[in-house]
Amino acid sequence: MKKIKNEPALFKAAVAAGTKYGEDRGVVEFDQSDSVNEKALYIYRLLVHDKLLTPLPEDQVSQKSVRHRLVLWHMRKLEKDAKAS
Repeated sequence: MKKIKNEPALFKAAVAAGTKYGEDRGVVEFDQSDSVNEKALYIYRLLVHDKLLTPLPEDQVSQKSVRHRLVLWHMRKLEKDAKAS
């Protein structure tokens, strides 16, 4: 995995964007008691289900790889939004 500058901040933004995406679709409502890791895994699985992310082989799914994939998804999303403006 390639190191991404500001990955922790981008991860927070990716979880926020993924949470909004899931809630807008009406498929999830997160509680404040849900951990960030639970949210990240759910968002990852939702994005894979919706074919917005390519799935990792199941034996390679870990918190680190899920975080990295969500950051990459969010960065691509930001690039698309910037080009659309």
